[in-house]
Amino acid sequence: MKIMRRLLTRLVLVVLAAVLAVGGYGLYRYQRFANTPLAVPEDGYHLLIKPGTSLGLVAQQLERDQVLDEPFLLRLMARLDGSASRVKAGEYQLLPGTTPRRLLRMLVSGEVVLHSFTIIEGWTFKQMMQALRNHPAIEHTLDGAGQLSVMELLGEPGAHPEGWFYPDTYRFPRGTTDVDFLRRAYRVMQQQLADAWEQRVDGLPLKSPYEALILASLIERETAVPEERTRIAGVFVRRLQKGMRLQTDPTVIYGMGDAFDGNIRRRDLRTDTPYNTYTRHGLPPTPIAMPSGASIRAALNPADGDELYFVSRGDGSHQFSATLEEHNAAVRRYQLGGR
Repeated sequence: MKIMRRLLTRLVLVVLAAVLAVGGYGLYRYQRFANTPLAVPEDGYHLLIKPGTSLGLVAQQLERDQVLDEPFLLRLMARLDGSASRVKAGEYQLLPGTTPRRLLRMLVSGEVVLHSFTIIEGWTFKQMMQALRNHPAIEHTLDGAGQLSVMELLGEPGAHPEGWFYPDTYRFPRGTTDVDFLRRAYRVMQQQLADAWEQRVDGLPLKSPYEALILASLIERETAVPEERTRIAGVFVRRLQKGMRLQTDPTVIYGMGDAFDGNIRRRDLRTDTPYNTYTRHGLPPTPIAMPSGASIRAALNPADGDELYFVSRGDGSHQFSATLEEHNAAVRRYQLGGR
């Protein structure tokens, strides 16, 4: 009887040792797998997970692309830590050194690739939309939609879209719709304009933030020299206060639309449009471009002085004058070659 007990005890110990050995090896293999980098190429691996895709299908794709050699262990890890059902759809970029443990953290937290799109200062709405339609990461839903339809989708029915989208670089995940992107840029512009309006100087000939946006767009299109913005703003503000026409070429160009061929002729200055500030007093009816924050702040905080005129020097900068006589002399020097 004692012999049988000894044999049984030894057998139990052997089985227990085997179980512990197998378990220990399994734990070792699990830990090694979790912390061993995947076979990611040197230039990285692009993983696109569509909505509704299970982790099992993701593991199969990784195995098929020879990035993962033990898909079962990845699924086991996800079940053990509860991440199997929390994988987020999106576009991921795996870099060399990414481990299975790190991969699951990425998929659960949604560390997706962010794309970028820059609205350039001075772009028109038409230019912005053309560039946006060509962006490969944007989901295009506005093809064929008119300008007023766009603003209606943004909650501003009947509003003109020109000028209302803040120039900046925006980052977003693949699949962001054009409407969502525009809504974001529109809200930024609303906030920037409201903040600048609260900081405006007294005595401006501007009745509303929208008029400030219009004036800022003229400033944006008139100069590429940051230091000149407040001086140009000062000229426009003083001309408005005196009842003088603004006589700024970019408004004429905007009013010409597709008829503009790169040159402004004398007859163009005389041809009346709602935007021609040579033929009409005051501000044009809408902005003519997307103004930068700097141009908005300049419109609401113009430089003091007595200058009423400016003319391009041909290098991007301008010559400012207080009198018509000085201005005509500057025109002869910089525009007419001294004639």
